[in-house]
Amino acid sequence: MRWDRLLAACLLGALSAAAQAACDTGLAERMHAKLHPKRQLDHERAVCQPWRGFAGRFIVVLPIPRAPFEPGITRFDLDVLVVQQADNGNTERAKVVSRLFEETALTEDAVRIGEIKVDTARYMLAGDARAFGIRILRQGASRAAPYSNETLTLYVPQGPKLAKVLDGLEMTLERGEWDTNCAGNFETVRGSLSIAHSASNGYADLLLRQTRSESRSSAQGDECVTQERPAKFASMTLRYDGSSYRASKGAASD
Repeated sequence: MRWDRLLAACLLGALSAAAQAACDTGLAERMHAKLHPKRQLDHERAVCQPWRGFAGRFIVVLPIPRAPFEPGITRFDLDVLVVQQADNGNTERAKVVSRLFEETALTEDAVRIGEIKVDTARYMLAGDARAFGIRILRQGASRAAPYSNETLTLYVPQGPKLAKVLDGLEMTLERGEWDTNCAGNFETVRGSLSIAHSASNGYADLLLRQTRSESRSSAQGDECVTQERPAKFASMTLRYDGSSYRASKGAASD
């Protein structure tokens, strides 16, 4: 039995390495060249990641900048793909099995898009519906008013289409205002999302738990003293209305 487990672990490791190799050798770039041959790709923030639990399947995110209309503002079209690699491992023959293309899905101005990440946690919304997430980290440029947040969007493959069932749920937030020396106020919010035991309109409900903390810094003599306020906790149930998840009335609590 121990040898069987070792063999299974080695096989899983080999498959994971082979899957990652497809991304490392430019699967996202090849899909971009095939689907958008006349458009530029933001290579820095393009994403390719194997979808764990689905052999030969990948999630590819292509941020495609649009021509600028206003100085200092960049808008992006976003192409989110579920790609199936050929059985023989030839990534040149990989095909798109589900897709959602959105025009001007992202905007970058004083708040920069720092990173786009794939979240492949087991979001089992129904027996035949498993979602994956896209997390987008944004960061502000102001030193006096620091700001960053991370949002989560969930997608469910529905045949050739990807359904966006949760749109831009804020999972983390850090912000504040200070004099760049000591005095200031700061706020941090951390969230986690889990599958609830209840369901609405065929999909499992989602439970969002949040922790909010605040602090205040002030100069006291030659020292900068920070006072932490008691953390606040809240939870919220998100229910599927047939097309997307929405917060249910009266669902939040401290």
